[in-house]
Amino acid sequence: MAETLTTFRQMPLRHPRPRTAGFSAWCDRHFKWLLVAPAVVLILALSIYPLLFSLVVSFINYDFQVPGHAFVGLKNFERVVFDPVARWSLVLTAALSFSCVAIEFLLGLAIAMAMVKSFRGRGLVMSILIVPLFISPVIVGQAWTLLLQRPFGPTNYILTQLLGQEVTISWLTERPWIYISLIIADVWQWTPFMFVILLAGLTSIPPNLYEAAELDGVDGWQAFTAITLPHLAPMILLAITFRLLDAIRLFDTIFIMTGGGPGTQTYTASYYLYTVGFTQFHLSQATAGSWLFLIFTAAVVTFLVRRLLKAEVA
Repeated sequence: MAETLTTFRQMPLRHPRPRTAGFSAWCDRHFKWLLVAPAVVLILALSIYPLLFSLVVSFINYDFQVPGHAFVGLKNFERVVFDPVARWSLVLTAALSFSCVAIEFLLGLAIAMAMVKSFRGRGLVMSILIVPLFISPVIVGQAWTLLLQRPFGPTNYILTQLLGQEVTISWLTERPWIYISLIIADVWQWTPFMFVILLAGLTSIPPNLYEAAELDGVDGWQAFTAITLPHLAPMILLAITFRLLDAIRLFDTIFIMTGGGPGTQTYTASYYLYTVGFTQFHLSQATAGSWLFLIFTAAVVTFLVRRLLKAEVA
């Protein structure tokens, strides 16, 4: 009996395995996924769900002025496609976007070429040039409204003094001056964006290429076309892509400067969708138009990204 008791005491005690051991091991195996799970759930809740809900709304009658949410199929898309204001807003969006981006690119490239070499006060000049980037588009629109609006704005007075004859342009109410006003405001704010990106691309070009070209008797224009443009092409496409994606959503300055007027002459796609959805309360039609505008934007983005990837591979 004593020997049996001694042997029992010498045997190791076996503690029962806790039930949470399996769960802890599973957590250890999937620890990295558990860390990102809250962010994934939040993104799905804030982006995927509204996107799917908007897709459903585009096929039903979701209108504050009409009771019920009956299924209407493609009628909301048909209203947008056959709406002359919608077609005009798309044309104006394309025209303003390409005009603004083209002017901003040319000015940004010219300023970057002028600023690529060091000189006294270069840092101060660059700091002044990029100030418009930090100003809200609403403030920019209000500032240019005060500058251009008759009879209190100083623009007509300055032009009168420079030209020697009276200038009475209605910048915010007459065509084509309303479009020129919008382009001026957008170019003033976003040319520094082009300038910064292109300047970064210019500074990355090896200086020995220019030195070798100079020894071979290559002039400035030939060096620009044979050295600068090929090396700068990826940065040019990058700057144009980012700027064009932002330009096609032009809304803030139009809302402040013209309010879409006169009439519907300055309705861009974003302003048209805002008016239909939040002024006329035709939410289903505005949602359908948003999906059509998304498809148009995706086509433009796909084209630009493919060109950008080709440039990087080359």
